[in-house]
Amino acid sequence: MLRSSDQQQTNKQVNIVNVAVAVIHYQQQYLLGFRSTEQHQGNRYEFVGGKIDAGETVKQALIREVKEETGIDIHANTLVKLGRLHHDYGDKQVSLQVYDIELTAEQYDQHRHCQYGLEGQALTWVNKPDLLAGNYRLPAANQTILAWLQLPPLITVTYPLAHFDGYSDATAAWLEYHQKNLVTDAWVYIRAKALDSEAIAEQLMQLRPDVHMILPNHSVAHDSLLNKSGVPNSITNSQVVARHLTHSALMQWYAEVKDSSQNKSQELSKNLQLLSSSHPMIVSCHDVDSIHAANQLAAERVQQQLPPVVGMFLSPVLATQTHPDAAPLGWQQWSELAELADIPVIGLGGLSPKLLQHAKQKGATSIAGIRQFLQR
Repeated sequence: MLRSSDQQQTNKQVNIVNVAVAVIHYQQQYLLGFRSTEQHQGNRYEFVGGKIDAGETVKQALIREVKEETGIDIHANTLVKLGRLHHDYGDKQVSLQVYDIELTAEQYDQHRHCQYGLEGQALTWVNKPDLLAGNYRLPAANQTILAWLQLPPLITVTYPLAHFDGYSDATAAWLEYHQKNLVTDAWVYIRAKALDSEAIAEQLMQLRPDVHMILPNHSVAHDSLLNKSGVPNSITNSQVVARHLTHSALMQWYAEVKDSSQNKSQELSKNLQLLSSSHPMIVSCHDVDSIHAANQLAAERVQQQLPPVVGMFLSPVLATQTHPDAAPLGWQQWSELAELADIPVIGLGGLSPKLLQHAKQKGATSIAGIRQFLQR
């Protein structure tokens, strides 16, 4: 039987405040409120939002809270789930349900000059680069949200090296093609499927210093980013925005975590360190089990104060030429799976940039692909 003090501690642990968070913006302008000194986590900026009432859905809470705090009516806007976060402040535990909400030009014009909300709180519109640079002090739980907001709406996936096997020098052909056809400032997932993919990626980065790379999470990954003296290569390192974990590697990590019966926390920390500890991560998922694995990985990395999991490739949405034997999920099943994720979901498989808005309505924060995402 629990002692009285133990019971009080248990009750304290399960007393979680469920909060709906609205990341409101128009293009690159983001709306922040300011918490007064007497409030919990006071003297900080915050995204609009508040407690989810009993019997209320998250989207109902978002619509109500935004209306009550700012007067903005978002019932007709697309509400895109970014993710879910749990944070323990010591004196309070919160579970944040975070949604991205883009306003129309008319809504922005109507509200951009409002300096105070309907509850008397100061409001301000800030540029996205300034927000992401940390120029506005936010509650600690919001730091992962800023990492999520780094994701662009479109991500390009490279062709595998084998696609250029017909050339006398496949690597040179791969490099020339992607150097010419990647859009400016693109986020690029390097899926060369070659043993020397790290070296190939580094060559591409030198040819295209404007692009941002998502590289495989190989065990030798970090070695290739170091020069002979062991110092990070500043040019390459600055372009690497995330490390990618394949579906099979994710499930292997998940199985090892579940099988750790002794020294569980120590083993978990060790397993996490085997993954990228210097960059955010993006994982690949195809089903319920892998989404659960990704959610646990994301939660553990936040708890261990490692760079967060910033996205999940969920595929295949539609039939693809590169994987003709893979049965597509279809939008309905894809959307149901996306709802289970605690991190931003990236649609992948048979998509084109023109499907971005449709994908957002189905729960995607971003979409990715090969052919349709390269310059033509």
